[in-house]
Amino acid sequence: MNESHLLGRQAEDIAAEYLLSLGWKILERNAKNRYGELDITALDGRELVIVEVRCRTIGEVQSALDSIGSMKLRTLLRSSMFYVDGLGWEGFWRIDAIGITVKGKHLSDGWELEHVKDITAGMEMKL
Repeated sequence: MNESHLLGRQAEDIAAEYLLSLGWKILERNAKNRYGELDITALDGRELVIVEVRCRTIGEVQSALDSIGSMKLRTLLRSSMFYVDGLGWEGFWRIDAIGITVKGKHLSDGWELEHVKDITAGMEMKL
């Protein structure tokens, strides 16, 4: 596993711990289907939440959350809809994003976490 994959895995661990601290229940991590991979699936009370985790180091051109572009959103939405349908989920669900910015080259240099709920709210998406 190269350094960027290791950093990404560690960022997902941090995100999962953060969600657990909010009282959420983690259902799956790295759930794969034919449309892509979902970093974290969880329950926020009675609402199913798909969580996209992004990690960047300070100095990169885009912030962690800004790195979620229209192509990624489209893929994330397709993959999420397939996942939700596969579960037979009939309740509310949403897609959240967690951005982790590392203050150096390693998480031990410090980091900040930003959580944005319902990143597709109000968007018109063409699949």
